[in-house]
Amino acid sequence: MCLAVPALIRSIDGDEAEVELGGVTRRASIMLTPEAQVGDYVLLHAGYAINVVDQSEAEETLSILREMARLAEDDVE
Repeated sequence: MCLAVPALIRSIDGDEAEVELGGVTRRASIMLTPEAQVGDYVLLHAGYAINVVDQSEAEETLSILREMARLAEDDVE
């Protein structure tokens, strides 16, 4: 199964961006999304931004992922 998650672009340097996901920052390639700009959300898959996504869609997806993680924690307890 493949999964791409929304990440927020914090800065851009050439074909790479610093993105934030869940408070963690990392470098990602934006070669596949040259239109991406600082402040955009991108779908991040295996270190590559594969699509620019709408902010509200990204925030909704991140909220659902947080809820899934919370429910999984509740199951363990």
